Amino acid sequence: MRFSLFFATLTLLTATARSGEVRVGAAAVPITPAAGIPMAGYYSERGAQGIHDDLYARAVVIEAGGRSAAMVALDLISTPRDLVEQTRKEIEKSTQIRGADVLISATHSHTGPVIDRESPFGGQSDRVVAYLDTLPSKIAEAVRLAESKKAPAIVRAAVGHEDSIAFNRRFHMTDGSVGWNPGKLNPRILKTAGTIDPEVPVVDFATPDGLPIAIAVNYAVHLDNIGAPEISADMPATLARQLADFRGRDVVTLYSTGCCGDVNHIDVRWREPQRGFANASRMGTILAAEVLRTWPRLEPVRADAVRVRSTMVNLPLATIDQADIERSQEILRQMQSPKPPRPKFLDQVDALKVRDVVARKGHPIPVEVQVIAVGDELAWVSLPGEIFVELGLAIKQDSPFRRTIIAELANGAIGYIPSRRAYAQGNYEVISARCGEGSGERLVDAAVRLLKELHAEATAAR
Repeated sequence: MRFSLFFATLTLLTATARSGEVRVGAAAVPITPAAGIPMAGYYSERGAQGIHDDLYARAVVIEAGGRSAAMVALDLISTPRDLVEQTRKEIEKSTQIRGADVLISATHSHTGPVIDRESPFGGQSDRVVAYLDTLPSKIAEAVRLAESKKAPAIVRAAVGHEDSIAFNRRFHMTDGSVGWNPGKLNPRILKTAGTIDPEVPVVDFATPDGLPIAIAVNYAVHLDNIGAPEISADMPATLARQLADFRGRDVVTLYSTGCCGDVNHIDVRWREPQRGFANASRMGTILAAEVLRTWPRLEPVRADAVRVRSTMVNLPLATIDQADIERSQEILRQMQSPKPPRPKFLDQVDALKVRDVVARKGHPIPVEVQVIAVGDELAWVSLPGEIFVELGLAIKQDSPFRRTIIAELANGAIGYIPSRRAYAQGNYEVISARCGEGSGERLVDAAVRLLKELHAEATAAR
């Protein structure tokens, strides 16, 4: 009886795959730089002294209804727009996929190479220049391999819940301010100034006979466990290993970062340090466990068509005045000087922000918002920066899709994008933000509009 039930279920899923004509392929290509390359993630220059684990470009290609789209996750700190544009051109040369139909996101590892050519912390070094010159072709190769491996597939999805490894890092303090990373057991903490997004969307791609192709996992937490001067993918490295133990060593785990501009892994109520490779492994194991707990709840997704739509949104610049400019110039001079004193951290943050805003000469910041929809039940949204969690929750709340997955630091990266209410609160993320108040809400409006348009198309075609 059990065999008959299993066979009937498998037959139904196979028929669904055929009627939907969905084909999926996946691949992972190493993008690990050589030791010695300047590392990203902090406001100081440091070279990689070794390689703890490899970095990858992981790609999943989905074809249905006569159209293909690709999703790529990079074990890097961000996705500069010029990198996205160059990579899309390389993908168009080597595949049948339109560049506009490719979503490229970063996991935000702080233990990868500098990838901003304008970075004052090694961006113009020979090692970084050489690495960036070859990176687009390596990412394109991951997409090419994924396309070449396309096979009939079944898509299944579910959403788990994990709230023990992510914490809002902004707090209302006893002096009336809003603090940022105020430290463990700080007696001046009153309460958090925000929330988290505990959802763990899981999408399984497999052949009709059950062979694994890829697993897409999304979670909203800032990746900054390691701190050591060693190349590492941080927590997603453990996640990928754990899921490979479960599904097979050839499965590709596509991890994308949800909206976590104000969310990190530090539990201020817990005395123990949360740092290093051990904590990255701990977090990856917990997240993998939630994926496995969610596995029995996976349900087939009606994947009859792939639809992609994007729009460019002009974001206003952060407000600065002449006094800000003069102060930033002095701070930048101090930063470049080998002589002490070193400027205060937030002064450095502000100076670099002002420098970038001035360079735009009053022109708004154009950014891309993209939606990739699979049928009328599942959609991915790209957002171009470190997005405050409440903005991502707003998109999910208003999305007509049953499951909406948001990848931040995708198709571009302009730094922090706080919510409107955070601007009055101030502190690090707001000081760092190159875009002005209300920018995040503009992205929400654009994303929801695209989601509604694609969902209307999908339901009309049924």
